[in-house]
Amino acid sequence: MLAGRGKGKIKPPRRVSDKSPVSFAASDRYYNVAGEATEPTPRALPRLLCAPVRNSLASPGDIVDFQTAWAELSTALREIHTKDVSKLSFEELYRNAYKLVLKKMGEKLYEAVKKFEERWLREEVKPKIQGLLSGGNLISAATGSIRGVSTNEKRVSGEKYMKGLKSEWEDHNLCLGMITDVLMYMDRVFCTDNKKSSIFTAAMILFRDHILRSHVVAEGSDPTTIENLLISVILDQIQMEREGDIIDKALIRSCIYMFEGLYETEYEDQTEKLYLTTFEPEFLNASRIFYRSEGESLLRNSDAGSYLRHTASRLREEQDRCRSTISPLTAAKIREVVEEELIRQNFRDVIELEGSGLKFMLDNDRMEELSLAYNLISRIDPKKTELQKSFQKRVVQHGVEINKAAGTAATQATPANGKESGKGAAPNAVALQSVAAIKWVDDVLQLKDKYDNIWSRAFCKDQGLQTALTRSFHEFINEFQRSSEYISLFIDENLKRGLKDKTENEVDAVLEKAIILLRYIQDKDLFERYYKKHLSRRLLMGKSVGEDVEKQMISRMKSELGSHFTHKLEGMFRDIALSGEVSVAYKGHVRQLDDGSKGRIELSINVLTNTFWPVESWGSTTIATCIFPPDVERVKTGFENFYLRKHTGRRLTWQPNMGTADIRAVFPKVPGKDAALAKERRHEINVSTYAMAVLLLFNDLPAGAFYTFEDLQTKTNIPANDLIRNLQSLAVAPKTRLLVKEPMSKDIKPTDRFYFNESFSSKYLKLKVNVVAGGNKVESEQERKETEMRNDETRRAIIEAAIVRIMKERKELPHQQLYAEVIAQQLRFTPDINMIKKRIEGLIEREYLERVEGKAVPAYRYLA
Repeated sequence: MLAGRGKGKIKPPRRVSDKSPVSFAASDRYYNVAGEATEPTPRALPRLLCAPVRNSLASPGDIVDFQTAWAELSTALREIHTKDVSKLSFEELYRNAYKLVLKKMGEKLYEAVKKFEERWLREEVKPKIQGLLSGGNLISAATGSIRGVSTNEKRVSGEKYMKGLKSEWEDHNLCLGMITDVLMYMDRVFCTDNKKSSIFTAAMILFRDHILRSHVVAEGSDPTTIENLLISVILDQIQMEREGDIIDKALIRSCIYMFEGLYETEYEDQTEKLYLTTFEPEFLNASRIFYRSEGESLLRNSDAGSYLRHTASRLREEQDRCRSTISPLTAAKIREVVEEELIRQNFRDVIELEGSGLKFMLDNDRMEELSLAYNLISRIDPKKTELQKSFQKRVVQHGVEINKAAGTAATQATPANGKESGKGAAPNAVALQSVAAIKWVDDVLQLKDKYDNIWSRAFCKDQGLQTALTRSFHEFINEFQRSSEYISLFIDENLKRGLKDKTENEVDAVLEKAIILLRYIQDKDLFERYYKKHLSRRLLMGKSVGEDVEKQMISRMKSELGSHFTHKLEGMFRDIALSGEVSVAYKGHVRQLDDGSKGRIELSINVLTNTFWPVESWGSTTIATCIFPPDVERVKTGFENFYLRKHTGRRLTWQPNMGTADIRAVFPKVPGKDAALAKERRHEINVSTYAMAVLLLFNDLPAGAFYTFEDLQTKTNIPANDLIRNLQSLAVAPKTRLLVKEPMSKDIKPTDRFYFNESFSSKYLKLKVNVVAGGNKVESEQERKETEMRNDETRRAIIEAAIVRIMKERKELPHQQLYAEVIAQQLRFTPDINMIKKRIEGLIEREYLERVEGKAVPAYRYLA
């Protein structure tokens, strides 16, 4: 049998007759003598491989007539094309072609075969294809000259056209396979020596030029080619599938094979396949137009979630289409088209859609849609810029809403009479302000948990979006002026009572949440001031949930912010521990001096280092002049003498507003009253040091006598605000009304009279009188301004120290560079430009710096 091109060695030839079940191969296909394709079964073997025929087939002396030989060959070629090969002897045909090439007639044979194939395509194949176009509807629909053709009609006519063209293409390939085997010697010798295309390649070029690129003129329209018409039909079929119709994918794929098997030139460069040069550009352009229109339509008629789902579906469809219908070569390019038209061009509009965009998705935790948005934007922008901007914007908006709600709640909780909290404010108003502060922190933490969940589940823990989330929280938390105070109050609330009966893991979770919020605070020095104030009250009033938890919190702060931040906080705990030792030593000293007298006052004291504790927030400028009862004054003097003998050179300043006292009160019988008052009543009452000083004054007051507010202030020298709060606790609070006030009202006026309440009774032996708004509370506006002023004083000193440190090292610096280096010092706050300017001026006045004269740019010089 005849083998495919370029195969085999010479075997003894034998005649192929119509009775021999011998097969021959053509381009890796196998045929029987009838020209029908068969599988390479063992029965078809052994194969007769053809190679240059032995000299016995022809000798130089043989005379070969080209016309005679060609007449036989041309007849055989026609019979091959008509599939009438039963009587052909392929060995004779091969010998004839071999002789012509051997006799230097290869050129004439080559051209004759080309002309034969050209004539066959023009006269036999093209009319058949044109017959498929009868009626003109297909051409008219393709060129757009008529409208109203139904989808079904277009599909049927298009499939008919593709089937006919597919059939002719496959026949052409089949016949060329046989012809190539017959002319194998010409290909291997003549074509190779003369650098001509193989006859197979030449015939493919003829099919391209005389069939695909032949013009078919539709009536009343511009001429179009069979190739253009085929492309139009395939694109129509793909359009139908995109719109939901079912098409014959295998048929289209067969036509695509034709485009992949033909080339623009005879060199058969892979980049010059007709598929890449003609079909693919048209397919991509049509797809671009389709998806651009579809994107605009979806924006008008659908919500954001539907748009995202549809886009993801289209991307999957196009990848499947490249695998099953057209070619994998186009997969990346069509993906870029869909990404460009449906994502890049419209993504911003999609996520900004009112009622369904990113805001709606985030507010309603639409994880699937958020994940789709993330995956789609990741295709076109590794940084996800648009998603980051919108995400950050919504988080900030949500945070600002929380800030406004907290501000409104604090305003509503302010007493209606306009008095500041702590200056006669109603207890419930102060409590409401504290509740508003804790709620702000809880809301921020819930918001953090919400967006962390979204970031983890929908955004694949993307680092860029994590940065956007951090910036968002940093922005709105620092815009809220009370953020440092509220976060400190939140920690205070939990370390006082909130962590009782909680497991170790739950305690860790609360402390970690507090640290997370602390990371966002820009002015950490202001937070430190509030935290010291709240911690001091917890420690001195014994309200802390436990020393271990307190130290654990400080340890976390130390890890997060450094030892400099927690140095004073740790010093406060050292003072408490040392004070316990001092108290034990003093009690031992008192026992040694015990003269056996009864009623001696027991003293437990905390000796505090002034630089560690927030003494200025306790009002230390006025409380030092408080007048204590004589017995208390003797104890006070005795401790001072004991302490200063051991610690010479120190000075003690008493802070009675931070102390408490346990007193035993005896209430006399009240004749004519109920049984509870008809007998003497004894109670142990825990009060503030100021309240103790007030109550002890009534021991020397005759029955029925009274003190006015002015009398009490004169005798005790207690600051007016503190005296008002203590009197409200003693004379207004229903359960601890140890004094009677006339006239009875919540407000305390200078002329109000106070009597000892002989009719007081309680079912409890031990009582605690809480000072109105005496604990950690939200500062009033005036108090907050005072705190900020004290904080600014500290900042001025820190900035001056930084300037001197920099200038001492650099000696001379330009103005702007000095500013930049001060800001870059990583202080616990962001230095204000005006404050830096004023500190430079102050240092110049005090002759630490001087201006450098004669410089084009302002500069400063350090003065040693």
